[in-house]
Amino acid sequence: MNVTLWIVQILLAAGFVYSGWMKTVRIESSKKTWSWVKDVPKTLVVLIGIAELLGAPGLVLPWALNIAPVLTPIAAMALAAVALLGMMFHIWRKEYREIGVNIFFVVLALIVAIGRL
Repeated sequence: MNVTLWIVQILLAAGFVYSGWMKTVRIESSKKTWSWVKDVPKTLVVLIGIAELLGAPGLVLPWALNIAPVLTPIAAMALAAVALLGMMFHIWRKEYREIGVNIFFVVLALIVAIGRL
């Protein structure tokens, strides 16, 4: 189970780093990839990206370094909330095709949160 959780943590962290990077550093490229980025204030998109970039290391580092490992499930729950809010946003905009990634991130984050409690 421990190995499985590590794999999930690393995959989830990588996914949030990619997503956060696209929303903060490559925002113009994001406008071409994700249609919703054009309709949301740039500041909000960047703030979401920063939250994802700050949360991603929290999925791995506290547990790996055994420094306040309780932060790993907290980070997982926080990122699950970010992904859940994103899913609700896409549902509100009737972008049903977009919610698959959000569901995937929510499920993986909850697996980490529950598995590391």
